[in-house]
Amino acid sequence: MSPPPLQQTRYATLERRLASSLLGQLRRSWRSASLALLALLLGYYAGQNVLTLLVVRIPGGRPLLVLALVVVTELVIRLRTRLLAEGERPLGWVMLDNLRIGSTYAVVLEAFKLGT
Repeated sequence: MSPPPLQQTRYATLERRLASSLLGQLRRSWRSASLALLALLLGYYAGQNVLTLLVVRIPGGRPLLVLALVVVTELVIRLRTRLLAEGERPLGWVMLDNLRIGSTYAVVLEAFKLGT
């Protein structure tokens, strides 16, 4: 006996998208996987070091820099959702997303270290 079919709920759709995304990462070539990982690490480096240097040099300091980071992140997300369909994303967009994720992770980790 086979189990009854699942309903098409939002959670089931999310599970299916997440599974296809993870399996899609495994199906990618070595070149694209290494470039995606490199973009993630470069995003972390930029968030950790370059943004720390910019805090000192920009008048207005931290609040202005964080506002600029939030605006750029939001623009990248909205641009990606408008330009791309629900299918396989090109390598450039994957790298741009990984840069964004790495830099956001570094800034949030720094905020937790500072206790703010």
